[in-house]
Amino acid sequence: MRRDWTRREFLTRAAASATSLAFAETAGSVDAQAGESSAMRGRFLTHVSVVRVNQIEVTPNRSIGEDESSDNRPDRIRSRREAFAAGCPDGRMTWAISWLALNDGRKEYQEARRLLASYHDRFGDEITFIPGGYFAPMYDTREHNRQTIHNALSQISEMVGSGYRPQCLVAGFMDAENQRLLAADEGIHVCQGQIWSQHGIDHGDGDGGICYPYYPSREHYLKPAQGPEDFIDCVCLDGWTCDFLTARREGFQGGFNSRLGVGPIETVGNLGTAAGRKEMLETTAVHFDSGHAMNNFGWVTAIWEVSIGHDEDLTYWLEAVRDRWPDTRVITEGDFGMEWRRRTPNNATLNYRFDAKGTAAPGSEKELEIQWFMNREFRLALLHDWKTSSPPMVIDFTRYDLKTEEPHNLQREWSLMNVLNQKGTRPQDKPRRLREFTPDDQRRIYARYPELKTWA
Repeated sequence: MRRDWTRREFLTRAAASATSLAFAETAGSVDAQAGESSAMRGRFLTHVSVVRVNQIEVTPNRSIGEDESSDNRPDRIRSRREAFAAGCPDGRMTWAISWLALNDGRKEYQEARRLLASYHDRFGDEITFIPGGYFAPMYDTREHNRQTIHNALSQISEMVGSGYRPQCLVAGFMDAENQRLLAADEGIHVCQGQIWSQHGIDHGDGDGGICYPYYPSREHYLKPAQGPEDFIDCVCLDGWTCDFLTARREGFQGGFNSRLGVGPIETVGNLGTAAGRKEMLETTAVHFDSGHAMNNFGWVTAIWEVSIGHDEDLTYWLEAVRDRWPDTRVITEGDFGMEWRRRTPNNATLNYRFDAKGTAAPGSEKELEIQWFMNREFRLALLHDWKTSSPPMVIDFTRYDLKTEEPHNLQREWSLMNVLNQKGTRPQDKPRRLREFTPDDQRRIYARYPELKTWA
């Protein structure tokens, strides 16, 4: 299977072959000795809808996807907002508008911009910019992207009026320097700046980071800042919550979709309504049940383009979340990031843990269990067969204390890979037992998680 299939291409081919919610009060202080990841409490859901002209607007003057103007007309935007309100009457969502949609002079786009501004006024929705069709660093220079972001944010402030300024940027991927400048020059301290575990899909690769909020290092957008000297005061957020079992795969390895999770293209569009919605809810449960218990808060997020439709699936998902986890707060991307920032001043106490068993969806083997450990110093993933009680094998060990740097030239590969990576794309990426790591790495792991010694 071709390595660089897009999500949409995979959906098309698969279809051809197969017929607030009230916010719970956050309280308490950080207890690092107890292993708490931060002072955050509760369950959070953020939804972003994208309004654009072309499928992938990689620069202001270049597009490499399909013309989607007919799928971004005002009635489609209204349908999306109505679907969101039907599932979550008191929720607030984030809208990300592309450069072409921000500057298109056609009557339909003039109305679209008026609609978005009215949604901020009526509902408190956040209106922000999406540069580069998710892939700005892969297709344009840092300086050009900085200028485009600056100009677009000014236009959005004028479009919404009354001194409006978004609290976040929705970027797909965004380099560390532009996240630093976003905070320093634009006064925006939240950036949806990575797509966790994406590799071999669409037009950019970026595996190696943490799937929950962190402050990036000036060395690399996927590396958590190690201290004041490399600290960027911009909360970096993931773009899509994925099934941890499928996400360990490279692209569409084995004919499976590594981006399976809460996105409708990968779930409902590929698996059908019943199986797709089940996968969306089971992926959510990993974060709102066991994840919430281990981390004291859970967060689920997704970016859905207006052009893809699936509005009824959005309503279903939000209603199901409200029924099963009624304390969930459905808020804007910026509000979530700023809430985390207020309660988490640096990366010192990051200690995210996740435990997921396969959902039986394609690529998410029912008998497998994956455990993730993510902190400032490293991320670690263990995989085993829970039915046979097989010994856990390490499939990912990424150290963040090691020196690294981002690409200097335009390219699709922006991952952070060193000791062992879950995607298995390099010769050294072979699963191994904990006892097979160097003594230094074993000490590093057991200092954080002494209970893992029994699994060596």
